[in-house]
Amino acid sequence: MTARVALSERELISAAKAGDAGALEELLEKQQGRVFRFGMKMCGDTEDAGDVLQETLFAMARTIHGFREESSLATWMYTIARSFCVKKRRRRKDAPDAMEPLSGEEPDGRTSPEDDAVRSQTAEALDRAIGKLAPKYREVLLLRDVEGLPATEVAEILGVRVDAVKSRLHRARLAVRAALAPFSPGPSPPGCPDVLGLFSRKLEGEVTPALCEEMEKHLAACPRCDGLCASLRETLELCRAVPTPAVPAELQKSIRGGARRVGGSAGPA
Repeated sequence: MTARVALSERELISAAKAGDAGALEELLEKQQGRVFRFGMKMCGDTEDAGDVLQETLFAMARTIHGFREESSLATWMYTIARSFCVKKRRRRKDAPDAMEPLSGEEPDGRTSPEDDAVRSQTAEALDRAIGKLAPKYREVLLLRDVEGLPATEVAEILGVRVDAVKSRLHRARLAVRAALAPFSPGPSPPGCPDVLGLFSRKLEGEVTPALCEEMEKHLAACPRCDGLCASLRETLELCRAVPTPAVPAELQKSIRGGARRVGGSAGPA
């Protein structure tokens, strides 16, 4: 049997639209880990995240033929996933503040037990910090700093202006960094500028070259503020390194069967 040639995302979308069930299944399979991670972080419950994953992928299977590709696949996918997360929150007023932690990688034996313990504690603290954010701040942090979407796409998903996304993002970043305080330096000395806010704004292209140069000079002369910026940079690196959780085998099986039925019943005219 001839092996299937690896197709790009755009080619998979075109093939799925043309009724290729295998392409549709492959396309959904490539996205399921990211959707599951988003659902885990937004819903805080494995069962709810599984429901969000299934509902999102089934909705994508049903409507792939109408996907006009004016937005990216990620924007379309997360818009759908977010709508199901919002419905879950409305149904469950007793949703927990703290999110269930995502299981990270097992220690590989190349680090000391002390390093592994610190890494584990930091990852758990990050999970708790993200989970304690209000939903409107949590979702921008997840979409921008965990999933890596541009601010313009995050704005499209949430239906808000880009400046609103950036404003929420800055607050979310600083709140998460503050929650990791035991692992980070203390506040800036009196009289120092808001280097954390400036650093976050710089990452989003909101700081002028002149102000950026002024901040760099201050950091070179102020070790405490330089350490604060380093701690925020490390926090964002932790966000980008949040692992993609393994989708349970039974859930994958259910999704494959359901996607085939849904996709087959919604084929092109």
